[in-house]
Amino acid sequence: MAGQMCWLPTLGGNGQKILHLQLASHEPWRPYTGFPQYAVPDYREPGGSKGWATYQKLIKAGWKLIPTNEAQQRSFFNPETEVA
Repeated sequence: MAGQMCWLPTLGGNGQKILHLQLASHEPWRPYTGFPQYAVPDYREPGGSKGWATYQKLIKAGWKLIPTNEAQQRSFFNPETEVA
């Protein structure tokens, strides 16, 4: 099943963005760690992007990358309720 991906900020993350996934457009964006069936372990690089390895896997599987500003305009993303 191909879904959508987006890089969104974490609550209290000082602007740091992590990969978020969405299986259907009517569902909310959730951190990639909430999808153990799709997530793969992060690379062990200091300062590396959280979710980069998962992004690489899913983009090859046909998932679509949505721009951050587009995802933030949708009503299903609320950074105040985001889980880091």
